[in-house]
Amino acid sequence: METFTLLELLHILGAMILFGTGLGIAFFMVVANRSGNVALIAGTARIVVAADIALMATAFVLQPVTGLSLAHIAHLHIWQSWLAISLGLYALIGLLWLPGFWLRLQMREMAATALAAGTPLPPRYRQYLRLWYWCGMPGFIAIVAILYFMVTQPEYW
Repeated sequence: METFTLLELLHILGAMILFGTGLGIAFFMVVANRSGNVALIAGTARIVVAADIALMATAFVLQPVTGLSLAHIAHLHIWQSWLAISLGLYALIGLLWLPGFWLRLQMREMAATALAAGTPLPPRYRQYLRLWYWCGMPGFIAIVAILYFMVTQPEYW
């Protein structure tokens, strides 16, 4: 297999992992939290954080490595509009993912503590859940936009 093809395959797989895992994490967190069941919320938060570390973080690091390598092999300049916009959106996703991950860590701990104590979730949990949502939605939209730019490669300048 040629280097370019292998990098392209890894890049597409990384994008699928980011998109799919992000969508899955959001779905399961929303469903668990809507249930109000502290045990379900605690278990889901534990699994979501594990998926964040094992899948999202790995793919998040892999994407720029494979993408910039592909651009280099294809003799693309990073200031081509579609590529520059994609890189800017990717940086935005990182800036949103980091606080989102911290919020998920805090929510996991609050849910585990409430489960162990047999108490309801603290009010701060709902505040963090709302903040997590507002970090996640723009990040998800940005991922979809990047996929659009990667497929269509429009030139604006």
